[in-house]
Amino acid sequence: MAEINHFEYGWITPALSYALSVLGSILGLVCAGRIRTARTNGQRAWWGLLSAWALGGTAIWAMHFMAMLGFAVENTRIRYDVPLTAASTAIAVVAVGIGLAIVGTGRLNPVRLIAAGVFTGAGVASMHYTGMAAMRLNGSLGYDTVRVVLSVVIAVVASTVALWLAMTVRRGLAIFASALVMGIAVNGMHFTGMSALSVHRHERAGEVTGAGVSTLLVPIVLAVIFGVVGLLYALLAAPTDDDRAAAAYLDGRRLSEPAAPAPTAAPDPVGLRARSTLGQPGTPFPSRRDTPPR
Repeated sequence: MAEINHFEYGWITPALSYALSVLGSILGLVCAGRIRTARTNGQRAWWGLLSAWALGGTAIWAMHFMAMLGFAVENTRIRYDVPLTAASTAIAVVAVGIGLAIVGTGRLNPVRLIAAGVFTGAGVASMHYTGMAAMRLNGSLGYDTVRVVLSVVIAVVASTVALWLAMTVRRGLAIFASALVMGIAVNGMHFTGMSALSVHRHERAGEVTGAGVSTLLVPIVLAVIFGVVGLLYALLAAPTDDDRAAAAYLDGRRLSEPAAPAPTAAPDPVGLRARSTLGQPGTPFPSRRDTPPR
């Protein structure tokens, strides 16, 4: 059995993975809050998609990959199967998106929340073990059944709590505190699943195919950066509840104001207004000679 090191670079990778999970959770919770205030189905779908990307893509999957940077196995290189790695990303985003759709449509109740939490938690666990299956190294992977089940339970509980927070938390301080708790839950699920892993190295060293960490790191980091910037731009550009309230107040004032009275003509005591020719350029000034005799 090969020796495994989960923290090859010390505290850097777990600290960065936790920071990513907290950042993604904050953005996801804020976007989920916009689902409740959206007025049309299109707006709800838009904010649900952004929240799913923030939670599933950044808080869960990007955190998983960042933590995997510190994973090393003695005397073997680690490569990754690109299609399976991309599939793990899609699984996380789709699972969170479906969970948000379940709790975000209709009135929130315990049955709906638990169903969404179980589905999302199973999707998060599937993402994790799909990402592990994407690893290519000179050995075979084994898992401890008890710890795998424990990691799935943590994923389901964490997903249920996250969906409940997404539908109920609104204030800034509460969102930040909830994101800190969600970051602990997501990282706890990941490292519990990693602790179930064992590697049995092959006697003969074969060629390890796949993409290296350095190859995947640049596009993943760019995707995370552009994703976060896009989420921030969408949040800043969208009108808030205060903006809508101010617009409604101004519309109400505009409708309640009486109509302006029509302008009245100024008095014309000498009858100049009747002589329209006076206002036309080039018209000679009338004289008494032009007046016909009576």
